[in-house]
Amino acid sequence: MSLRRRTLLKVIVLGDSGVGKTSLMNQYVHKKFSQQYKATIGADFVTKELQIDDRLVTLQIWDTAGQERFQSLGVAFYRGADCCVLVYDVNVMKSFDTLDNWHDEFLRQANPSDPRTFPFILLGNKIDIDGGNSRVVSEKKAREWCASKDNIPYFETSAKEDYNVDAAFLCIAKTALANEHEQDIRYFQGIPETVVETEQRSGCAC
Repeated sequence: MSLRRRTLLKVIVLGDSGVGKTSLMNQYVHKKFSQQYKATIGADFVTKELQIDDRLVTLQIWDTAGQERFQSLGVAFYRGADCCVLVYDVNVMKSFDTLDNWHDEFLRQANPSDPRTFPFILLGNKIDIDGGNSRVVSEKKAREWCASKDNIPYFETSAKEDYNVDAAFLCIAKTALANEHEQDIRYFQGIPETVVETEQRSGCAC
């Protein structure tokens, strides 16, 4: 039996305050949702292990505060990222309008070797609110934005209802894996609360 390769993937989650970044991560990793809103201060991360084909992949998902005073968290936070997830609230136009700023801020801070091919994924969150009647950003508008950014993948999600969350993060993992660079295994020894899950091969359109 060949030894499985173990890969650490760093994923940065960006978006305005209150769009549900932390809720999406908690739903994915811990299968929990809280109605209480608590602003993230600075940055925090969670980890989750999953199997993709013959790879054991550890996703290190970094959550950021959306408040502008925390936007410039420094190059160290962005450095080494394998994928950037942009999140907006489909019920808040401003959170959609600022996506360009978050996209450009990431490229400026992370400074990837090829900005045009660096993997981004867009999540339109909170589609459960008011049965969709409060929605102000159409799926068509979101997909047009993704098309303008070299056709980045797009998922509509609900952290509260656990809708499309696993599918979105599996796509994120596969997209990041395609962009991976090998990291030292020692870098993430001792990371707490690792959740082990085996993902079957599924129809991710990445």
